[in-house]
Amino acid sequence: MGELEEKGINMIRVMIVDDHTMVREGLKTLLSTTDDLEVVGEAANGPEALRICASIQPDVVLMDIVMPGMDGVTTTGHLLEDCPGARVIALTSFADEESVERALEAGAISYLLKDASPQKLAQAIREAFEGRGSIDGVAMQALMRGRRDREQKGDWGLTPRELEVLALLTAGMSNKQIATQLTLSNGTVRLHVSNILAKLGTPNRTAAAMAAMQNGLV
Repeated sequence: MGELEEKGINMIRVMIVDDHTMVREGLKTLLSTTDDLEVVGEAANGPEALRICASIQPDVVLMDIVMPGMDGVTTTGHLLEDCPGARVIALTSFADEESVERALEAGAISYLLKDASPQKLAQAIREAFEGRGSIDGVAMQALMRGRRDREQKGDWGLTPRELEVLALLTAGMSNKQIATQLTLSNGTVRLHVSNILAKLGTPNRTAAAMAAMQNGLV
């Protein structure tokens, strides 16, 4: 590491969150072959990830989405509150539209499938470190296909979770109350509310609530 720094190579500190030991070991082995990526921590579940991340403050977190207990989406929302400087890459086997949207709404900068090549994974980590997001091609196709289907149906493109948030918002709940009701982090609720305002084309919560009632969304 010292030699690399002397040569001007900035090491990117990576944390791996996955409930499968073999996956974590495989990723560590893969990343150990790169000159600029260093695995500085790992966790097998959400609570452990939050504790370790707060301690080591990694640059990039590879986050499994499906984990027992606290899933990767919920973990991402909480993690970014405790480690605002970290960039989260959702690394999963699922490419369905809902999984992609939920991960991105929680704050993940990128969405990558576990069958990605080592080169693609390394590049995604470097891009995330630089603040540039990326979405796997298959996942992007699912995302665009779902949005086209919604447009053809003439709906507003709100996800099931956004509809839940919108209903509570319309009932007059604050972000903190919504977070408690749905067992979400405050940051995740803020992201949902922001997405709702954008999709409805409304400037604030009051206008969104009115639009929801006028269009039968709640």
